[in-house]
Amino acid sequence: MIKKLILLTLCLPVLAFGAAACGSDDDDSSSDGAATTSESTDSSSSSSEASQDIVQLAASNEDLSTLVDALTAADLVETLEGDGPFTVFAPTNEAFDALPPEELERLLKPANQDELANILTYHVVSGDVMASDLSDGQKIETVQGDKLTVKINGDKVMINDATVVQADVEASNGVVHVIDAVLIPQN
Repeated sequence: MIKKLILLTLCLPVLAFGAAACGSDDDDSSSDGAATTSESTDSSSSSSEASQDIVQLAASNEDLSTLVDALTAADLVETLEGDGPFTVFAPTNEAFDALPPEELERLLKPANQDELANILTYHVVSGDVMASDLSDGQKIETVQGDKLTVKINGDKVMINDATVVQADVEASNGVVHVIDAVLIPQN
């Protein structure tokens, strides 16, 4: 399982750019149609075997470096290194790059720390929410307070308008689902 997590960490940048899925084809009874997307494979591993917390997991993946920078700027690193469990819908660097460049630069400034924290906590749910726990039309309350909407169409899982490109990446204090867009709360 640790090998699968390491392989997953190395494959995420490739997956985020729409390349062929990688990973193991091992049978996993915890997997169902909602646990995968058309661009990923089931990457479940036991929580007891996940040695990295959510922040360490993101920091070890170069395609999540903008997220790590944003977590640092929002002063959320210590929180997401905590006991949890947390579920994080983690936007890729490409997702952040889709924002207007001046907007990302503005949000990363210390004067906008609260606004950035509001956006980032909209990507976090309390508890371990695995892909197999999700259902079409489900509303999930974030730690920010607003709700996310789950859409499932075949193997495609969406959180609001973001597609899950890698599901169920387990960390020692929760689970990460990599998404292809930054989620912006209504408030």
